[in-house]
Amino acid sequence: MKEKIGSLLKEVKAFNAENLEQLEAFRIKFLSKKGVVTALFADFRNVAPEQRKEMGQLMNSLKTAVQDKIVSLKESFESTVESTIKPDLTLPSNSPLGTRHPLSIVRNDIIDIFSRIGFTVSEGPEIEDDFHNFSALNFPADHPARDMQDTFFIEKDPDIALRTHTSSVQVRVMQNTTPPIRTISQGRVFRNEAISARAHCIFHQVEGLYVDTNVSFVDLKQTLYYFAKELFGENTKTRFRPSYFPFTEPSAEMDISCNICGGKGCNICKYSGWVEILGCGMVDPNVLESCGIDSKKYTGFAFGMGIERITMLKYQINDLRLFFENDVRFLEQFKSSM
Repeated sequence: MKEKIGSLLKEVKAFNAENLEQLEAFRIKFLSKKGVVTALFADFRNVAPEQRKEMGQLMNSLKTAVQDKIVSLKESFESTVESTIKPDLTLPSNSPLGTRHPLSIVRNDIIDIFSRIGFTVSEGPEIEDDFHNFSALNFPADHPARDMQDTFFIEKDPDIALRTHTSSVQVRVMQNTTPPIRTISQGRVFRNEAISARAHCIFHQVEGLYVDTNVSFVDLKQTLYYFAKELFGENTKTRFRPSYFPFTEPSAEMDISCNICGGKGCNICKYSGWVEILGCGMVDPNVLESCGIDSKKYTGFAFGMGIERITMLKYQINDLRLFFENDVRFLEQFKSSM
């Protein structure tokens, strides 16, 4: 039996099939119910007890060799077939339709709207120093925003922090650009806040800046009127309320008529019919001077908005945390908003 198994092993190693039919005949010869390997295992009971260990190992080696040969040849046939098939690029794709994240959709919409009226996009670092994040923007040394409750400071250097707004990008633009300046800056910002349905420690902003001679509050209002109607619809109403920001004077907050209830009053607008969407104002002369711009010659306006707030209003989303959970069921709702 030992010589027979050795002979069969040589036959298996030397075997080569030209097609699947020959391979199937090889499988039947060795592994079918009446095959060679099956017959050897049936004769195993006749092997002397002292030889059974050696014969058992040889029989298992033969069976494994046959199985490996079949798998190897089958894979080679399949790869050969695949290499000869050329894909038909005119056939419709069966791939599932993907989508952009709703925040990306709205961010791109905002950028597109402002680009139509001459605003360019500026980028800046997410880790900022005190001057660009606070001092150049007219934040007093004792301003609450400098406290640890609002800002993520770098522990080894108290003058370095994660930026709390994209206004720091505007500072860099003013330092390195001679007016006229017309730019928007967008990106992630970080504030040390408790996470809830209406707040998060990470969110996204778009801020705009226009600096030139004879820029007035009228220019600011007309720019934002245009933005609101383009993003929320022609029937959107707007209003401005006096406010305070260290870097603008005068300052205002802009509201739009609630697009969920149509201005009639609901829990989203707290039954007032209005929803705040952004802060704005004329750039404080101290900010211009800090950035090397002559405040007697130039004036400017600035505005800033949270992309999450705008997205929640546009798509009637009631929990800000959904933007960060990567729930496919939530993201699939935006497949038509590419």
